Parts: sequence; C-alpha cells; structure tokens
Amino acid sequence: MNANELRAKTPDQLRDELVALKKEAFNLRFQQATGQLENTARMRTVRRAAAQVKTILNEKAAGAATEA
Repeated sequence: MNANELRAKTPDQLRDELVALKKEAFNLRFQQATGQLENTARMRTVRRAAAQVKTILNEKAAGAATEA
C-alpha cells in the first residue's frame, strides 16, 4: 500500500491497519523462531509498512494539533 492510499484513510482505519501489521509481524517472528518461515523478505516489508503507517498517523496528529 502506498502513502497516498494511507493518507486517504482515517486515523481509526490506520490504527486498525497498524494492529494487523503488528500481529502479522509477530506471527512471522514466531515462524522464523520455529524454522517454518519461507519468505524471509516478508518480515522486512511488514516492518516497513508498519513504520509507514506510524509516520502517516504522526503526520495527521501534527496536522490536527496545528489546526487547533
């Protein structure tokens, strides 16, 4: 998902997306620990997607703070 699609979402939707990404990251770490992880690159993409969602959330929070 690119940044423009994330910016179009509401903060609640972004928080839900972040929770889903964190759950996926946990599952991937668990799979890696047990030796079942096949696509190791997926860990990197999930971690970066979570960071991107956090960045957009912070941008929206900062924008709301300056408007108030």
